[in-house]
Amino acid sequence: MITSTTNTIQGREIVEYKGIVTGAAILGTNIFRDFFAGIRDIVGGRSGSYEKSLREAREIALREMQDEASRMGADAVVGIDLDYENISAGGNSSMLMVSASGTAVVLR
Repeated sequence: MITSTTNTIQGREIVEYKGIVTGAAILGTNIFRDFFAGIRDIVGGRSGSYEKSLREAREIALREMQDEASRMGADAVVGIDLDYENISAGGNSSMLMVSASGTAVVLR
């Protein structure tokens, strides 16, 4: 499956638009656990464990979006947009949602 953030695929013609496809992954977080993990993890201003979790969540969201496009009979997804949203779950916990959306298309 070809995926792109652009609205076209160079050298290919879009012959059919199948519709909007989406995928999402939600990561649960705990403020105290995350705080202490952050202290242990931060090297040069970056947190390795958070970066790994975000990368995995992004891959899950993109895979779900591609699977939906495949079920619709598409062979590409164009115009992909990735969003990251912090969702408060009340108390000391929150969740991070990574979502991917795009347009499923058939190419020639």
